[in-house]
Parts: sequence; structure tokens; C-alpha cells
Amino acid sequence: MKKVLFLFVLFAISSVNLQAQKYKVRAIASERLEVTATLDSTPHTGAQAIVAPYKHSVDSVMMPPLGLSRTAMAAGRPESLLGNWAADVMVETSTATGLERADFGVINVGGLRNRMPEGIVRRGDILLISPFQNNVVVLEMKGSDVMELFRNIAAVHGEAVSASVRLVINKAGELLDATIAGNPVNKNATYRVATIDYLMDGNDGLHALKKHGRVHEMKMLVRDAMAESIIKNKTIDSRIEGRIVVKE
Repeated sequence: MKKVLFLFVLFAISSVNLQAQKYKVRAIASERLEVTATLDSTPHTGAQAIVAPYKHSVDSVMMPPLGLSRTAMAAGRPESLLGNWAADVMVETSTATGLERADFGVINVGGLRNRMPEGIVRRGDILLISPFQNNVVVLEMKGSDVMELFRNIAAVHGEAVSASVRLVINKAGELLDATIAGNPVNKNATYRVATIDYLMDGNDGLHALKKHGRVHEMKMLVRDAMAESIIKNKTIDSRIEGRIVVKE
């Protein structure tokens, strides 16, 4: 099973005087590296001995199969296989408490921390994809604020959106066109947005989500929603559909 190591590199310059050191951040960059057996071809026997007593209990959580995936899925921008699947799961979960189905779903690409494997999907795979304690929520939002949300998504060059959404953006990160279920966004209407509680505070640049109205709590972790969807559907799949298109 693959894991992901995140390396964050901070570039700084310092100015030193007799009183104190002062630092100014010049840039922050990150790189995603997959940690596989290749990086640990000669494991330390002492470390293995320490881990061995705990391996069975960990495997009992991580290894149970949930279902099958027809294809490997990775997250990315402007649109990705894993992002499409995850956003659709948000919409699927939106009916869990008897609500009407959400009009669309959105989840941040940065919250999808690993790949979905092709073939057997185990609970551990889902824990690696969604390791956080985030819950699914449904937000009621005015159409005018939904348009602002779509502009936020364009500005970061794409986030994961559900199948009902079609956005056209340009390379400068500007929103050119937006529809929901084939229709232009009605600025005076109220839409139900399935997302995660982390984003409803406007995190990851999706500031418009702070303008939400009523909040419907699903009382379900994102990873549990994903696992339940795989169990229910038995076999999952995803494809690139033009949900977010970058116009030249």
C-alpha cells in the first residue's frame, strides 16, 4: 500500500543584528513523494521488531476490502479522476439524514492525500486518501454566493466539483462560464452545497463558503462516507468529463 510523504521547503533570508534575528519568507513550496518499498529496500531489523507486536492490530483496521475500483485515481487540477469521484460522494452522502439531494458538491484537492488504487480497495486506502477528522455537511447558499464560490475555484485553477457542475475558466484563473445541471446559476435562488466542515469556514481559498446560510450536519466523516459509498456500489469508476475546462 502506498503512502505519501510531504516535503515542505521554506526559503528565507535573514537579517542579523545585535538584538535579534529577523526572517522574511520568500516562498513556500511543496512536493508530493510516494513512499514505497523501493525507499525501504533494506529495513532495519530492530525497527521491525518494535513494530511487529502492533502489526496485527493495525492490519485489522487497514486491510479489510471494501470493493473494487475499475481504475487508479489521482487528485489534481483543474479536474481529476479522484476529485470527480470524491465530489460525487459528497452529493451521494447529502441524503443521509433525509434531505433532498444536494445541487452540487465540492471538496478541496489538497484534502485528497493519496491515490485510489486500481483493483481491490481496502479501508486503509481510504484512510490514506482522507486522513483527517472532517465531516460532510450540506450548506444552503444564495446563487450570488455560489457564483463567488465558482470564481474562488477558478482563481486556484480548479477544485473537485460534482457531475452537475460545468465551469469554464482561463489560464489567468478567471471564471468565464458556470452552469449547474445544465442551467445558468440563478443569483436569487438558494442552492444546497455538499462539502466538508473544514471548507465551510472559507479555508483553502474558498472564501465564499463562509457566506453560507443554514448548515445541515451529516454526522459522518468524509472517509466513512467514501468507504460506505464503495461498500454500497461494490465497484467504483471515474472519468474526466469536462467539469472544469481551461480555455486557451
